[in-house]
Amino acid sequence: MRASFDEMQAASGSVREHYAAYDRWLARQPSDVMKSRREEAEVIFRRVGITFAVYGDKDDDGAGTERLIPFDLIPRVIPAHEWSELERGLRQRVTALNRFVQDVYHGQEIVRAGIVPAEQIVGNSQYRPEMKGVDVPGGVYSHIAGIDIVRAANPDGSGSYYVLEDNLRVPSGVSYMLENRKMMMRLFPDLFNQHRVAPVAHYPDLLLETLRAVAPPAVNEPTVVLLTPGMYNSAYFEHAFLAQQMGIELVEGQDLFVKDNFVYMRTTRGPRRVDVIYRRLDDDFLDPLAFRPDSTLGCAGLLSAYRAGNVTLANAIGTGVADDKSIYPYVPKMVEFYLGEKPILNNVPTHLCRVPDDLKYVLDNLAELVVKEVHGAGGYGMLVGPAASKQEIEDFRAALLANPGGYIAQPTLALSTCPTFVDSGIAPRHIDLRPFVLSGRAVQMVPGGLTRVALKEGSLVVNSSQGGGTKDTWVLEG
Repeated sequence: MRASFDEMQAASGSVREHYAAYDRWLARQPSDVMKSRREEAEVIFRRVGITFAVYGDKDDDGAGTERLIPFDLIPRVIPAHEWSELERGLRQRVTALNRFVQDVYHGQEIVRAGIVPAEQIVGNSQYRPEMKGVDVPGGVYSHIAGIDIVRAANPDGSGSYYVLEDNLRVPSGVSYMLENRKMMMRLFPDLFNQHRVAPVAHYPDLLLETLRAVAPPAVNEPTVVLLTPGMYNSAYFEHAFLAQQMGIELVEGQDLFVKDNFVYMRTTRGPRRVDVIYRRLDDDFLDPLAFRPDSTLGCAGLLSAYRAGNVTLANAIGTGVADDKSIYPYVPKMVEFYLGEKPILNNVPTHLCRVPDDLKYVLDNLAELVVKEVHGAGGYGMLVGPAASKQEIEDFRAALLANPGGYIAQPTLALSTCPTFVDSGIAPRHIDLRPFVLSGRAVQMVPGGLTRVALKEGSLVVNSSQGGGTKDTWVLEG
């Protein structure tokens, strides 16, 4: 595996230009001061209630434990010209993905053209035949996308960005992006006087603008709500936070009902029609009449109201067909097919284990590859070959042979590193980046996103559910 690209230091040991002012500042900070700032941040985050429920960890009552996502004091800094190129690539990619979902549920032209096999769509667990022929406002299916980006080193010492994953259903983490920035400005106000850091605080305004823009056509003053599975969901803090920031109601399924194909919210003043639902629960739980009859989280009749065009769901039902890992390898071809452009952002090279030659290669090289379940998420259901035991490799070999179509494999990328304040001092840790892309009348985003950091030395798994932390992400204005 090639050495990692260091975001702050060049291979020669010199500090990269966009980090120079921060590096000078950091050199003047006593370690005990930085440690006390880290403790202060933890106290404040706990007080505000910024926690993440980890279902794998059980407390004495058997419930999921509430864990603070560790916050790192050292920001990830991105120069203006790099962000400009990333932003162009993100707009292009999300536009193509939305066109793909539209096509999947209408003409399936990309299938007719022989680019994406039909079975990869209709056999996909996220494909929803109920959406065939349903027109959604503006042709937008994924209104909020979280695109996971990594940077890997090139042989010449430079670094290249790659898209690792597209999250088009209910991407989470944006509240941490916003709260991390508030925390940094509170702890180190002097730094923001020395750097021209692009703001992110207007994200809730952009989100509300996006949601209002995709209301059913006849609605002038749309009522927007955020639908949460409830307080036991791992991302409930974010649901409540975003509803409060946008000034909209946070509702659960029991707060809604459908009458004459319109959705209403129960209020103390009587029923109020709902026009746009920012839903933070999966398709299967949205409507017990259409999907899982045992779901108590959704609203009976919601699909009928949606198909009638009387309510907008963000993100749309069936959007997950485009963010499945088995569809990911086709995204560059989607960009060319729908937009007639070359992709600005590259995919990580990917082996489809359902293809016999790819499967043979993967089985022969398991110790060097990352193998992922096509429906897996959160860092679960994956093998990181170089870090795996012989038994784990053999277990995955058996799983691959039993169900090759359920897996993809990729080379083990040495994710870029960023200096991180850990117990032993300042040390490099691997990071990724999740920008949040909003699609309404236009495709827009705030500069940066959520930088996740693998706090364990040598680890490449940044997911919060696997013990990862987060950093503030600074995009410097040109």
